[in-house]
Amino acid sequence: MSSKEKVLFICTHNSCRSQMAEALLRYEFGDRYEALSAGIEATEVDPLALKVLDEINVDTSGLRSRSTDEFKDVDLVVTVCDRAKETCPFFPGAREYIHQGFRDPPDLVNEGTEPMEAFRMIRDEIRVWIKERFGVE
Repeated sequence: MSSKEKVLFICTHNSCRSQMAEALLRYEFGDRYEALSAGIEATEVDPLALKVLDEINVDTSGLRSRSTDEFKDVDLVVTVCDRAKETCPFFPGAREYIHQGFRDPPDLVNEGTEPMEAFRMIRDEIRVWIKERFGVE
């Protein structure tokens, strides 16, 4: 019996993009992957990230901001922001590193997008990418 592949999503603060990616991978393909997330500098989960996940019935229980220091044994590392890509630590067991950058919802808000709409846009972009990347066997 093989165990699930461990996928670690990394962002700078582990506050929204990596959290959404973790929850969405678990929701879409949790039967095949163990989804995890961490931050280079962990802070706290953005309440709007949780709210937009709840809107589409994605379970957010157990989500908390964690540091990359908490993880040693992962198979795949996915950086979801440019800063995390530049400062991503080395994970000796990881067989693959992927960078798939997504805009930070607060940046969209600063450009005039309504906050909930900004978080929905990024949630939907992450969900599409997850289905494309992880939906193949």
